[in-house]
Amino acid sequence: MASAMKIGITGMPSVGKTATLLKIVEKLEEKETIVGGMVTESLEEDGKRVGFKLINWLTKEEATLAHEKNPSEVKVGKYGVDLDVLENMGVPAIEQAIREAEVIVIDEVGKMEMESDRFCNAVKAALDCDKPLIMTLHKKSRNPLLQDIRRRDDIRILEVTKVNRNLLPYKIEKLLEGEVM
Repeated sequence: MASAMKIGITGMPSVGKTATLLKIVEKLEEKETIVGGMVTESLEEDGKRVGFKLINWLTKEEATLAHEKNPSEVKVGKYGVDLDVLENMGVPAIEQAIREAEVIVIDEVGKMEMESDRFCNAVKAALDCDKPLIMTLHKKSRNPLLQDIRRRDDIRILEVTKVNRNLLPYKIEKLLEGEVM
């Protein structure tokens, strides 16, 4: 695996950023690579998205990060965000991955997550460590952390679209293996 390859996956909401990331993780784990970090997946009721759960990828522990019925003062769109879940489960998942994983995943660096300074600091630590990192990035946010990530020379940012979402995991897998594309 190429030393410290950093990859950002961006794209429009619901295009398949997390699905792309999970396909890459599956391929890595098939090769017995230890993957850690945090992943957010949609929570659905009656086929409709109602929120997001956060998963510590190493421990598989999960909790509700955001829900449309959450009365939190921190709102992103229609979702109330539980910053305690992000800071007490998501941040430690990233920190644990920095210590214990071979590849770090962070899904997603987006509007909800930007509400936490602790999360932003954990992302910076993951970017600065000498381990491969794959992260999904909110496409349009102008948050300073996202702008800093986009300006870094050591991160390759790829956009997932409906057209390329089936091929992109393969391309990222080859990038992680050190093939230049």
